[in-house]
Amino acid sequence: MALPQTKQDDRFTYADYLTWDDGQRWELIDGQAYCMTPAPNRRHQAWLGSLFVQFYEHLKDKPCQVYLAPFDVRLPDSPEDGDDEITTVVQPDIVVVCDQDKLDDQGAKGAPDLVVEILSPSTSKRDITVKFELYQRHSVKEYWLLYPNEKLLQLYRLGDDGRYGSPQVFGLEDLVAVPLLGELVVDLTRVMKE
Repeated sequence: MALPQTKQDDRFTYADYLTWDDGQRWELIDGQAYCMTPAPNRRHQAWLGSLFVQFYEHLKDKPCQVYLAPFDVRLPDSPEDGDDEITTVVQPDIVVVCDQDKLDDQGAKGAPDLVVEILSPSTSKRDITVKFELYQRHSVKEYWLLYPNEKLLQLYRLGDDGRYGSPQVFGLEDLVAVPLLGELVVDLTRVMKE
């Protein structure tokens, strides 16, 4: 898929991204553009909806907010960076943001507290490698990778050293406590049922 506009150095910014009106969903990671097509499959969307509902019900009337894609998360290198300096904007499947100062009309500017990606054939490699490193570098406290075919969740938590340790692995009938969000317990049976 061709980029909406080509730049001499092929490094794009959020300001460029805002001009793209080709009807496609795009992400920028360190200035490189990634097209988000094709659309996710039915199972992906069912898991997304079920998981979002559990987060939403728990966070209702609490300071943390949950959003689902498409929702722009800008990850600047410096908090002062403007649109023409930000080279990373992603659209995770689910994000939880607890710092209200990071939210604005465009989405979120700064690292969310929790990010969920449900793997799709077209994005799984990027989610497992590139985004893993990206979220770790920007200090996202929890990164969830859900594998629909295997019916499992890998949950990464940021350690005191600023790195993700070995993942906790959960399956179809597991309950997942989320201490980051208080008393939230996610029921994976509700998410992964057919």
